[in-house]
Amino acid sequence: MAVVSWKEILLLTGLVVGCYWNSLSCGFVFDDVSAILDNKDLRPSTPLRNLFLNDFWGTPMAEERSHKSYRPLTVFTFRLNYLFSELSAASYHLFNVVLHGVVCVLFLRVCRLFLDKTSSLVAALLFAVHPIHTEAVTGVVGRAELLSSIFLLAAFLAYTKSTGADHSIVWAPIALTVVLVAAATLCKEQGITVVGICCVHEVFVAQGFTLPMLLDTLRQVLQGKDGFPYAVLQTLLKLIVLIISTLLLVIIRVQVIQSQLPVFTRFDNPAAVSPTPTRQLTFNYLLPVNAWLLLNPSELCCDWTMGTIPLVESLLDLRNLATLLFYSFLALLAYHSLRYRHSSAKTVIMALSLIVLPFIPASNLFFPVGFVVAERVLYVPSMGFCVLVAHGFKIVSHLKKISWLMIGVLLTTHAVKTFNRNWDWESEYTLFTSALKVNKNNAKLWNNVGHALENQNNYAKALRYFLQATRVQPDDIGAHMNVGRTYKNLNKSKEAEDAYLVAKSLMPQVIPGKKYATRVAPNHLNVYINLANLIRANESRLEEADQLYRQAISMRPDFKQAYISRGELLLKMNKLTEARDAYLRALELDRTNADLWYNLAIVNIEMKDPSEALKNFNHALELNPRHKLALFNSALLMQESGELGPARSCIEEVNS
Repeated sequence: MAVVSWKEILLLTGLVVGCYWNSLSCGFVFDDVSAILDNKDLRPSTPLRNLFLNDFWGTPMAEERSHKSYRPLTVFTFRLNYLFSELSAASYHLFNVVLHGVVCVLFLRVCRLFLDKTSSLVAALLFAVHPIHTEAVTGVVGRAELLSSIFLLAAFLAYTKSTGADHSIVWAPIALTVVLVAAATLCKEQGITVVGICCVHEVFVAQGFTLPMLLDTLRQVLQGKDGFPYAVLQTLLKLIVLIISTLLLVIIRVQVIQSQLPVFTRFDNPAAVSPTPTRQLTFNYLLPVNAWLLLNPSELCCDWTMGTIPLVESLLDLRNLATLLFYSFLALLAYHSLRYRHSSAKTVIMALSLIVLPFIPASNLFFPVGFVVAERVLYVPSMGFCVLVAHGFKIVSHLKKISWLMIGVLLTTHAVKTFNRNWDWESEYTLFTSALKVNKNNAKLWNNVGHALENQNNYAKALRYFLQATRVQPDDIGAHMNVGRTYKNLNKSKEAEDAYLVAKSLMPQVIPGKKYATRVAPNHLNVYINLANLIRANESRLEEADQLYRQAISMRPDFKQAYISRGELLLKMNKLTEARDAYLRALELDRTNADLWYNLAIVNIEMKDPSEALKNFNHALELNPRHKLALFNSALLMQESGELGPARSCIEEVNS
């Protein structure tokens, strides 16, 4: 195996820096907000063990709203970033750029296994600049792809050393491979697919088998003419070890998510809830869509959910031709690579394994995922694509001037596109407005531009985007909620109530005595909270507001915010016992909320129970020693009880 020279490392590193240096000026956008800004697992005050108990977004794995994405090693690197620079976005982006450079160097090492020196460098250069990678590199949450890819490539390189000079099995590299596969999986789930890539390499490259040879060997064994050849037995032993290790990882992974799939809605992935054959036709059509993004990354979009890609509902839909063409081309490549033993066939089979196997978990073909298309999941499959392009370059390399001109133009245009695409990730407003230029049929994008404007307190302009979202997707509950909230911010209560009522009408009907289990995003339940909070400003409609809170609780008995809001309302209605019960129920769900203990203490005061109130104020202060309202009110209680010293200390703390 040819080594990678320092000149090649510097060339790749320089190219990565040249394409991505402007990403350092980008902020936290889109999913970065949930994974970084809102994720308490990054804070030093949070125990490290929480990284292994919570999902990628900091939500406990046991909760229904959990995304079930288990990536503790990736979150650990975010935590390291926070330790050194807290929430300085530049350091997070710099770390991603460095990781992408490392992936490029490792990829070059892998390419040297089945491409010549020049072609492998072409593949690595193309991978370094391909615009499809901007989401994985410039989007901070894309670090999961980068880290997983590093361990994936390292695992594959380790496995290639598992055969000794005398064709014996070397177990140390296999053991290292298993460890690296586990690490890749702890960075992102698709890391486990490297086992399949190792199996393909072992059978068709290391052992040099072809599909006809394998079938012939199997036929002879079944006919009793001969036993398994020694080489085949060795290969089977190695593969069995890999497969058993993989199954153990899968079992552990299933246990971690507690055998539950995440909750996705029809807005996340419309085809997933569509009937046959719409579901199958659409999911298969998404394969050529992804292939086209690799071939022609001219129009990139950060979000492909909702109505971005209309469903393929009929066999007569012309888009089915693209599906047929894609499968035909894939079959031809597979036929070429599995039938022959020459080096070209081995290169193609490894390229196909890099394209197909890592993409399977995101393909929707075997189980639904929470997106239609996501550019970040093409990070590893693009490696196989780059190998195919480089192999094609090798084939036409006798046309020296033309072949180098074509590669030069390809690398230049891709590098420029990548550099310009990075600017789209500068802020949420620039990201989502750029996405709307590509696709205007995704209500989520209109909503997200509205949110960006809302964060700038530009409510009038935000309202226009939210209203457009309701026109694009009339049954989008979240869009109507956004309209209602914006009208409220514009002090248009009547219009706000009308919008909330439309959103409420789109919610599934409550069935008395049955737990709410419909697959609707949990945050949609906030429509009851928002509507109740709006109408309770009218003293004559307090009972109506209470009914809405109770309706939300009947749909989700673990809906903490409904208990909190209802407790506030019941206190206002002077229903003290019910208010206390509401807060106690909320505390059963979350005992770490200082505001909840404070609210319960206020109810205790109204119920003439100062000792219980003081105890609950103390609970609040244990959780948040700077809780000024708890300090002030506990000081008043201590003054009334004659404890002047402690009361004075509390007042001094408030004033400080």
